[in-house]
Amino acid sequence: MAVVSLLSASKLNRDEGPLYRQIAALLREAIMRGEVAVGACLPHEAQLAEECGVSLITVRHALRDLETVGLIRKRAAKAALVIANTPRRPSWEMNSFADIVTHTREARLDIVSWKPELSPRAAQVFGLPETERCPCLRARLVVGGLPEAEITIYFPPVIGNRLRREDFDDVVVFRSVQRRLGLSYAGARVTVRAELADARLARMLECRPGSAVLAEEQVYFAPDREPLELTIARHRADLYSVSYDLRPDPDG
Repeated sequence: MAVVSLLSASKLNRDEGPLYRQIAALLREAIMRGEVAVGACLPHEAQLAEECGVSLITVRHALRDLETVGLIRKRAAKAALVIANTPRRPSWEMNSFADIVTHTREARLDIVSWKPELSPRAAQVFGLPETERCPCLRARLVVGGLPEAEITIYFPPVIGNRLRREDFDDVVVFRSVQRRLGLSYAGARVTVRAELADARLARMLECRPGSAVLAEEQVYFAPDREPLELTIARHRADLYSVSYDLRPDPDG
């Protein structure tokens, strides 16, 4: 079976993250490329474990992630069955802050770093000199066991310098900031653009370099229109879409 050859040739590396996620990514790519057809079975768990050189628990964790996104169905005492060649694609109905909370309800935020960084775009948004560093949170958003987005959030120093890494204890970051500092978020301006994943982003999102990425820039404002936060979320385009609800002008 092609997937067995693929796993045998692949070099799992603990430095690249949890092994179960690497196995899930390899199997997911094989299914999406059609190397395992819908209706076919994956190798048995014991065979997968042997080919990858990992424990059965690691394989079962990987298969659970694939089942969560709707690619396979696990069966008692039988090999997992492939039931789709495309993961369930979350569509974000983005019309309010409440929609952000709803979309991330089953997600987790894995923090990568929290430190001052140079960003010409953040300096522009916050009205700062380009040479001034802004506190920056870097993280990965994981939904259904799959890395959906790389999240980069910049704060103006007057806000960010009052925050610590441990303050970000909520997958919805602005809720953490509201609780910690008592700030009021009154709105946001969202810009969406298409990008391609470079090697670093591809590793973060477990996709191929050059894959399509949906990048969202969100500038959050206080009631007086002062910018509170610049968020740049880069999503895997094969796992994510955005929908807008446009309503008629009330004045006709």
